Amino acid sequence: MANTDKRETNGQFALGKENYRLLLIGFAIIVIGFILMVGGKSEDPTVFNPEVFSFRRITLAPIVVLFGFLFEIYAIMKKPSQN
Repeated sequence: MANTDKRETNGQFALGKENYRLLLIGFAIIVIGFILMVGGKSEDPTVFNPEVFSFRRITLAPIVVLFGFLFEIYAIMKKPSQN
């Protein structure tokens, strides 16, 4: 019988409860960013609507989404507290 891994698994998750909470917060931030990108369509397809290029859609929303993904990385990398 090969004795390659002596670590015991106590049926615990890989991340702590706080990490999962932070992951959910990061997911919510990403969803908010995508919601900010929605809209700007024209009622008539032959008429151009310049609202497509608003600050909210081309600058703010991508920054919010990027922050959400960075927050997700932090949530995964954060060491779980030992209680």
